Amino acid sequence: MIKVEDWAEIRRLHRAEQMPIKAIARRLGISKNTVKRALAADEPPKYRRVSKGSIVDAVEPQIRALLEEFPDMPATVIAERIGWDRSMTVLKDRVRLLRPQYRPVDPASRTAYEPGELAQCDLWFPPAKVPIGAGQQASPPVLVMVSGYSRWLMAQMLPSRAAGDLFAGMWALLRALGAVPKTLVWDNESAIGQWKGGRPQLTAEANAFRGTLGVTILQCRPGDPEAKGLVERANGYLETSFLPGRSFASPDDFNTQLTRWLGHRANVRHHRRIECRPADRIVADRAAMVALPPVAPLVGWRTATRLARDHYVRVASNDYSVHPTAIGRLVEVVADLEQVRVTCGGQGVASHPRCWAAHQTITDPVHAQAATVMRRSRLQIAQAPADTPVEQRQLSDYDALFGVDGAEGVA
Repeated sequence: MIKVEDWAEIRRLHRAEQMPIKAIARRLGISKNTVKRALAADEPPKYRRVSKGSIVDAVEPQIRALLEEFPDMPATVIAERIGWDRSMTVLKDRVRLLRPQYRPVDPASRTAYEPGELAQCDLWFPPAKVPIGAGQQASPPVLVMVSGYSRWLMAQMLPSRAAGDLFAGMWALLRALGAVPKTLVWDNESAIGQWKGGRPQLTAEANAFRGTLGVTILQCRPGDPEAKGLVERANGYLETSFLPGRSFASPDDFNTQLTRWLGHRANVRHHRRIECRPADRIVADRAAMVALPPVAPLVGWRTATRLARDHYVRVASNDYSVHPTAIGRLVEVVADLEQVRVTCGGQGVASHPRCWAAHQTITDPVHAQAATVMRRSRLQIAQAPADTPVEQRQLSDYDALFGVDGAEGVA
């Protein structure tokens, strides 16, 4: 079984680069049958066991200390300084990974973007309190995406920055756009991935998402905000042009106002850098992007559990009621940005609006009433009187049994 990274790369090469199966197999050094199976699979393969580590891990702090002071020190000299007497191959591989982190940073330069090439993504945390229900107020994150060629701006407030909500938000924005940029640029957001050993490592959710779309997710190096300057400037534009003077009744109200402002203001304004409006370029930009996949990516919160006696399931920090007829059975929980749905054996047993507040219990009155009826029925069965007739003996029968004369008893 191939790795998720290889599966995602196969689909990217086929969908975004229009590379034939034979060429993909030759480029990646795998069989054509493996490529065909990867393209036919709608879901990513499961990960293998986690690596047990390397013998170089123990001396990595010493290597980093030397590279921090002498970025160009050869690996052979590093081995001598730290007293390394093991395999030089693994040491050289680790030094090769670590060295780029300590070389001087290249100065930023202006970049020209081609149609459909990329979009920069980021989370913006607006400095404003939004009522999220249950008497609570918060500043939920706003997912912001900017297309490089057209400067088309997209944004939506999310319940949280967790992977389930983040990728659901990305899919919602891309579906509204009608196409997918070939590269999605991100920083080291925890749901996307992080840099380890001088190399970017995407999370399983990120690899599954990009593989289904057939595109690339590019992670910027740590401490390099210029790499996604478009979206950083867009965050500032939202904060200075959209937010002032506005109040919001709910997250839905925030998104409604934001969507209207993007369509009537942000994407129809004259952009000084491209000397035109984003709306003037979006058609050509969208035409060069990758088409939406025939099968939607699996996004949102997805869990399977056996329903306990209290017939509630938890999504994020909130509990949602389930019809008590599913108690003791395996239920599947799927939550997106708007709804929480629970199914049992393919049948729906719960559907709730997504709650943005924290530590809440959401109960459907139908579920509560059904649970009350079931409890009463069980109690009545436990306390039902027996229907077996009991014979009532005469007192004379007991007198005859003990040899007592009724007349003597009267005297």
